[in-house]
Amino acid sequence: MSYTHQGCPGKQLALERYEQLNTYIETLHIVPDNPRRKDTLIQTLHKAQGIFGYLPDEVQHHIAQKYNITHAEVSGVISFYNYFTTTPKGDVQINVCLGTACYVAGADKVMQEFERVLDIKSGEVTPDGSFSIEGLRCVGACSLAPVVTVNEKVYGKVQPEKVPEILEHYLTEVSATGDTSNDQD
Repeated sequence: MSYTHQGCPGKQLALERYEQLNTYIETLHIVPDNPRRKDTLIQTLHKAQGIFGYLPDEVQHHIAQKYNITHAEVSGVISFYNYFTTTPKGDVQINVCLGTACYVAGADKVMQEFERVLDIKSGEVTPDGSFSIEGLRCVGACSLAPVVTVNEKVYGKVQPEKVPEILEHYLTEVSATGDTSNDQD
């Protein structure tokens, strides 16, 4: 499989990511005919998702080839574990807790407001790749219900009218620097 495309910075970035994944896989010393080779598949998928941000078919096929297994075996593991995702995420990842305590406190209305303001549905990414939104089952902060996480930051007792204020902080950051980290908080 060839990953090089001259003069295309996006393809160069992809090449660097594949090289990073290959370097990691090489440290595992996988023996293609050893039945125990799949023992490290989950940790490799975690590493690949960390590198690429998600696990598209192209990456799944690459891992299958390195492990000398079928794509179906790789995708089966990915679909079994809720942690793995096959869809890209935005630079700013919004998660609305929809667990019982949060739902009772109005998390569904908070989710609807994020969807309305961003003009995307749960599980989608804005066309510019800046924002994605998803529901999740529990953050473990029920006393702060309803809870929203944005990247690594936790927002508690969020009401729909707070959504624009939360987003404004990240919109300002993205437009000013292109950086979505939250280091100054």
